[in-house]
Amino acid sequence: MPELPEVETSRRGLEPHVAGQVISSVTVRESRLRWPIPAELGNHLQGGVVRRITRRGKYLLFELDEGTLLIHLGMSGTLRVVPKDCPAAKHDHVDIVLSNGKKLRFNDPRRFGAVLWLQGDPLQHALLSHLGPEPLTDDFNGEYLYRRSRSKKMATKTFLMDGKVVVGVGNIYANEALFRAGIRPTRQAGRVSLARYEKLAEVVKEVLAEAIVQGGTTLKDFLGSDGKPGYFKQSLQVYGRAGESCLACANPLVEIRLAQRSTVFCGKCQK
Repeated sequence: MPELPEVETSRRGLEPHVAGQVISSVTVRESRLRWPIPAELGNHLQGGVVRRITRRGKYLLFELDEGTLLIHLGMSGTLRVVPKDCPAAKHDHVDIVLSNGKKLRFNDPRRFGAVLWLQGDPLQHALLSHLGPEPLTDDFNGEYLYRRSRSKKMATKTFLMDGKVVVGVGNIYANEALFRAGIRPTRQAGRVSLARYEKLAEVVKEVLAEAIVQGGTTLKDFLGSDGKPGYFKQSLQVYGRAGESCLACANPLVEIRLAQRSTVFCGKCQK
């Protein structure tokens, strides 16, 4: 599933081609996504100007004067800017034709994504209003994590991946951040000290920022908006390396299932 760096990479790649463009037409080939695409989507979008593209968690927000187009990539979705005459392929569910002669194309083989039209303040929509702070902002810090974690008996990794606590820290980057912070994923969130949460917040920011610079992590179902894969997987220290030697101490990395997600850690370096 595309995580925050992959979504931010898509946003940055798309914005120069989409922002400021008038939407000429909309084609919906398949409306049965995680939530049905509204039948009136084309009426809302046609003739509108995309003012800018922002992101909230893993949601992309295309801001128009009359409302906001919300797109979520789901498990396997991609957004590409393609030539206007580019023929549709399998799973190309939505085309948004732009005044520059290009079109924004949404492809989603598993159909777990979303293409919705929001009016009013998008941040007050039910999908967004409950979300925690963005991890790359000042609102996300060690003191905040420490305060939110008190009395929490859940595993620290589960706590870190809770979108109500902080948005966008998915499985890959939670594994990596906890390794860098030296925190065992299974440790109860309420038993982690302030000093260790300060370190964790710091490395979460580092890991995500590095991944954004490198273009996101290559997953089998994800390609960036330019069709090129991300490259952060070259820097992964624990995720996907179960049984291999820890890069810090050479002990074999351990893999367990935690909240139904693959969790890899070093039993010696992470306490």
